[in-house]
Amino acid sequence: MTVAFACDPARTRGRLYPEEESTFRSPFQRDRDRIIHASAFRRLKHKTQVFIEHEGDYFRTRLTHSIEVAQVARTISKHLGLNMELTEGVALAHDLGHTPFGHTGEEALNRLMTPYGGFDHNAQAVRIVTRLERHYAEWDGLNLTWETLEGIAKHNGPVLDPVPWALVEYDALHDLELHTHASAEAQVAALSDDIAYNNHDLHDGLRAELFSTDDLAELPILRDCFAEVDIKYPGLNYYRRRHEALRRFFGVLVEDVIRVTEGNLRDLAPQSPEDIRAAGRMMVQFSPALWSDLKVIRAFLFERMYRAPTVIAMREQVTQVVDDLFPWFMAHTDDLPKQWRKDVEEADGESALARIVSDYIAGMTDRFALQSHETLIG
Repeated sequence: MTVAFACDPARTRGRLYPEEESTFRSPFQRDRDRIIHASAFRRLKHKTQVFIEHEGDYFRTRLTHSIEVAQVARTISKHLGLNMELTEGVALAHDLGHTPFGHTGEEALNRLMTPYGGFDHNAQAVRIVTRLERHYAEWDGLNLTWETLEGIAKHNGPVLDPVPWALVEYDALHDLELHTHASAEAQVAALSDDIAYNNHDLHDGLRAELFSTDDLAELPILRDCFAEVDIKYPGLNYYRRRHEALRRFFGVLVEDVIRVTEGNLRDLAPQSPEDIRAAGRMMVQFSPALWSDLKVIRAFLFERMYRAPTVIAMREQVTQVVDDLFPWFMAHTDDLPKQWRKDVEEADGESALARIVSDYIAGMTDRFALQSHETLIG
């Protein structure tokens, strides 16, 4: 049973290209399934979360991260009485636009694309699901519902000026109301992203030996989690001890979001999804106290993990890969795959060409980008 402000698949605002809906799947379920079967979703398997894909099979990739985000999002969505299929679809699609090498690749590509409008991974996700996935006979993209598209575009909040060019381009065809907040389902997906990466980056950092269990036991929130484990399981093996503490940390974040969101919803008393969009603030939030503690943990991760010497060294290497590939393909369009060269022939000017090259590089996996660099540039 969903609440009054949940998005109702029977009342969707529809798709850009009208099509007959399934007799056994809701429109939002169909969106989720199309995302799972998209080429861009499969490529997330070999795209960086923090560590470059070839550095180890244990570390999270964009694919495993997206699956973990969807798991958290389903849990919160179900408890709040929201539409779980829409929530899951947005969660699974939220990182489709990421470049190879994670945020490092995005920073490099955005810098290279600055003369042509820049690069933004959220806008690129919309571009992928509305244009770059080319499998259907009657349209480009996945022809997702308005609700799923608005969730992908603005799950982090209203899109403020300057609006990324890829969103401007699609919004001119299909108004996503970029100035408003997204649905409660999309907001749940956004906070689930925060919960998932704060948790799994601690796991991965431990695995990479960038910090120790003792280091984590000194951090806010985690300090209490370790203390609880030590009282309940004295003398527990160190590996099990840290797992028990981290799963409690995970639970604390989820429970905090649920509690705060329920309070926000009681105050607003929304009667429709439009009430959520027009609320003027995010309904799905952490409490101020927990957010303050999380900022301490994020600062720790930034110093000890994201800017660790080994990570910095790899960042420099892969930045050079993107820096080399972009001008290469701008000057050697014959090295693009055959199906991309048709777009090149139709490109009207340098900016249009740059956006094609950007689309191609952004779609690469870590390993393919490295292989392409070795083959073309050496």
